[in-house]
Amino acid sequence: MTGRLAGKKCVITGGAGGIGSGTGQLFCSEGADLVLLDLDGEALNKAASEITVSNPQSKVWTLSANIAEEEDAIRAMAEAADKMGGIDVLVNNAGIRKFNHLVDATSESWQDIISVNLMGTANCAKAAMHYLRGSSSGAIVNVSSVYGEIGRKNMGQYDATKAAINSITRTLAHEEAENGVRVNSVCPGGTLTPFHMARFAADGKDAAAIDALQADITLMRRWAKVKEIAYPILWLASDEASFITGAILMADGGKSSM
Repeated sequence: MTGRLAGKKCVITGGAGGIGSGTGQLFCSEGADLVLLDLDGEALNKAASEITVSNPQSKVWTLSANIAEEEDAIRAMAEAADKMGGIDVLVNNAGIRKFNHLVDATSESWQDIISVNLMGTANCAKAAMHYLRGSSSGAIVNVSSVYGEIGRKNMGQYDATKAAINSITRTLAHEEAENGVRVNSVCPGGTLTPFHMARFAADGKDAAAIDALQADITLMRRWAKVKEIAYPILWLASDEASFITGAILMADGGKSSM
């Protein structure tokens, strides 16, 4: 690898699996020091172990935190900064999903998903900002969704929080430019993660049925691999994107162009 994040101190929320751990793997291969943050301590340790096996020279720490709680997010960012000696990059990846029509959504389910997806992102950005402002190249990359920009059915609560994350991205980019902090979003399309594989297995879907789910809804007619989302996140986190802020980058196989 090229050392594109050499010397960078990075935090990834939702780091225990899927896009989070895949991004962590790539970040470490590019020279970053890394804190993986998640609520699931056991899965965090497994993800960190897999990263260090692949990258023996990497410095990887794990922190368990409930980012829906502002005080816990503040504690976690302070501990991350203490472990690494600062924070240069924050990747807000943590999120949960709800599957239902909006007319069937309860106030409890709204509160649940907003507290993690929206408030968790806001809490972590706020808690990390002091450290990011102190960096010479502070950057936030928010992991949103193509469905934060376009519509579909049955996941309206999730999509609403992703649309809000894109709005937060634009606003923070305006507010923090004078402090030298860049803020951007990556909007994945359908990405084949262990979460999805477990859901499909529970539904009895075989490989052909899984592939067919994306065949007609993206220009590239397939799922994204985790690394295909991790690379755009890497680029926006790196100094290669030093003149990019307030961007909403589609990594969706052309879905948003259809």
